[in-house]
Amino acid sequence: MLKIIVLLAVAVSASHQYEPDQQLLFYSNYTKCPIGILTTTFGAPIEITDATVTLNRSLMRNPFVIEGLQHLVRQNIPERVVHAKGAGGFGYFEVTNDITHICNAHLFRGVGKRTPIAIRFSLVAPERGGTDTTRDVRGFGVKFYTRQGNLDLVGLNTEAFAFRDPVNFSSFVRTLKRNPSTNLRDFNMLWDFALSRPETLFILAIVFSDHGIPASYRNMPGFPIHTYDVRNKRNLTNFVRFLITPDAGTKNLLNEEAMKIAGQDPDYHTRDLYRAISNGEYPTWTLSVQALTPEDVKKADFDVFDVARILPHDKYPPIPVGKLCLNKNPINFFAEIEQLALCPSNLVPYILGGVDKMFESRIFSYRDAQLYRLGANFNRIPVNYPIQTKVHTYTRDGVAPVNENGRDGPVYYPNSFNGPQPYRAKNRQEITQIYEGPSYNFDQLRDFYENQLSAEQRTRLIENFLGTLRRVARFLQEKAVKVFKSIHPDLGERIERGLFGNRKNTCNK
Repeated sequence: MLKIIVLLAVAVSASHQYEPDQQLLFYSNYTKCPIGILTTTFGAPIEITDATVTLNRSLMRNPFVIEGLQHLVRQNIPERVVHAKGAGGFGYFEVTNDITHICNAHLFRGVGKRTPIAIRFSLVAPERGGTDTTRDVRGFGVKFYTRQGNLDLVGLNTEAFAFRDPVNFSSFVRTLKRNPSTNLRDFNMLWDFALSRPETLFILAIVFSDHGIPASYRNMPGFPIHTYDVRNKRNLTNFVRFLITPDAGTKNLLNEEAMKIAGQDPDYHTRDLYRAISNGEYPTWTLSVQALTPEDVKKADFDVFDVARILPHDKYPPIPVGKLCLNKNPINFFAEIEQLALCPSNLVPYILGGVDKMFESRIFSYRDAQLYRLGANFNRIPVNYPIQTKVHTYTRDGVAPVNENGRDGPVYYPNSFNGPQPYRAKNRQEITQIYEGPSYNFDQLRDFYENQLSAEQRTRLIENFLGTLRRVARFLQEKAVKVFKSIHPDLGERIERGLFGNRKNTCNK
């Protein structure tokens, strides 16, 4: 049935431009007539009177009404704390260049090799009902359904993270959320934290610059941010950063464009992605790696494992690996995108993961979040299930779905009754251990302001900064001026003039 729907979608898109608002019309066209008799969830047929009227009839004995009411108040799962609003699709990854001398993971073996994928795009701070064109960091997560299990590359649309120490993460997220008293977003919280952890200012500068609002998800890059420990076909160690760049080009919206779109279509990016895939305009991205040997790491004049720093492309040029293509929309958004559970802990042989402490914290926090949202069997939900390999595990029972639940096999290890056995590696791969010092990235922000932005872009960055700084306490404004001056005198002085030039501030302390 699913294949028929996909083929019909292709046929329709070939004849005219498909619009997401036409989805129900499309459904009615290919079903032609009602698909069957309405039933309860346990399969009993519903008689038309029970589905039409309850007046002067027994309410508790009406399975249609009681089941509907009870399910309605239970149908929502916990919302993601971050990355709540998002969109996504399905497609494939195709190898275009052999990198097995760098990383020998099975999905990279052989030019032309294809691996099914799912991609979820998201905003970080807004709730599920938020606006797509909000100025915010975006999430870009890819699930590869490989023959050696699922690999999840979970990243952002910024090439680095805000800080390197996970001790800051919980507080940082809370500063992006709502004031507990007013239930409003409070820039005092954001700037108080950022100025106390000034390494975050580099990412803030990117978000507040012209790079802060993608034109569409099809024009948005993705960066898994960590430097991964990988092994090549000789089992030798290399380190890579993955880069995902849109083949349609990276494009962004200016403030005025974003605000206008927000007023007309809060789901603009979601609609654009769905429409493009429906019409056969399949978006593609190039997956590349920046590769370092252990000797390169030793010779580097900065910490290449610091997630708050970008690896310079001139020193470590990106090496193309393959293409990501989305060619299928979700049939049911909740089942396939809302329940899509991305976890950095989902790794495959020859990709050992990031060696930094932030990656270690994400191994715990992402998995814990999915356990809370979706239950102990979240990996048995179809969209999360490893479709190219057979699963043998001793985990049993719990909240559905349990699938076959291990059937009648043993439930413990070790056992003597032919339960699944672990394999013995010829050369066991252990993650590289590193020492992490305090983060320093003012030089990145200085270079970004001085060399990567035009005069007009610098002006817009400062205007966007001032739009929030004018709404915070006076002592935070003064602290911001001091910190920005230490990064770049021109940046600090222009912010100072914007804040204090006319001595008018909306908030003083």
